[in-house]
Amino acid sequence: METAYPPPPIPAEWKTLYRAAILETNKNLIPQKVSAAETAIQARARELFGTYGNGEEKESLHDSLYLLRALRTALEHTEAA
Repeated sequence: METAYPPPPIPAEWKTLYRAAILETNKNLIPQKVSAAETAIQARARELFGTYGNGEEKESLHDSLYLLRALRTALEHTEAA
């Protein structure tokens, strides 16, 4: 059986999803938006893997993923308290 993969995101879509995640004020929606942004960022990083150009975007992807993970961790610690 073949595994179905979602269609690849459009290159700039990760930025929209990233902004939506970090600007979300509803704590119940943050995990879902963070996951969507992480998925889009990872998909875009795979598209750029092995290319020589787009160094600036690669760095932005890395920084954005780092911040999303920090946001997820902070939210988990807030809920545990």
